[in-house]
Amino acid sequence: MNGFVVTANPPAKAEEPVVTNDGWFPDMEPAVVRAVCRLDGTVTTARLRPAMVDAMLSVNEELQLFKASSIEAGHTKLADVPASMVDGKSAKVQQYMRAVHYCLMADLAEAYRNLAQLPSGSGKEAQVMERLVIEQDEHRRKQRWSIADLKGQRRVIVELI
Repeated sequence: MNGFVVTANPPAKAEEPVVTNDGWFPDMEPAVVRAVCRLDGTVTTARLRPAMVDAMLSVNEELQLFKASSIEAGHTKLADVPASMVDGKSAKVQQYMRAVHYCLMADLAEAYRNLAQLPSGSGKEAQVMERLVIEQDEHRRKQRWSIADLKGQRRVIVELI
């Protein structure tokens, strides 16, 4: 068996305008998202933008109460919420970006699992599908952790019954 793995060519370099957010949460640059999420050419510009919008809307919705309480405390945007600065950026902004990245990657893993890229006839279809499900679960878990970190909550909440 050889170790050659075929991936799609990256999309042609094109201007991908910033995806603007609601003014309180930060805008996001598709080129940065592509690099951070290691997206290959199967995710075209036309597919990435709506997927980014969906991920941003999903994370924004989960953070509505956090946003409302922060606005009530006088913070006009997420970057104004008190947080440590790492690499010149607010930890809260970085946690938000991480949550959106993981939400996006989970959504894309779900959307692309139906592509005809499974190794048909080799008996490996089940293994590949299982790895995709595990990958989606990992991305969702990391999304939840990022949101919990941003809110200042514990990552795991357990109650004994």
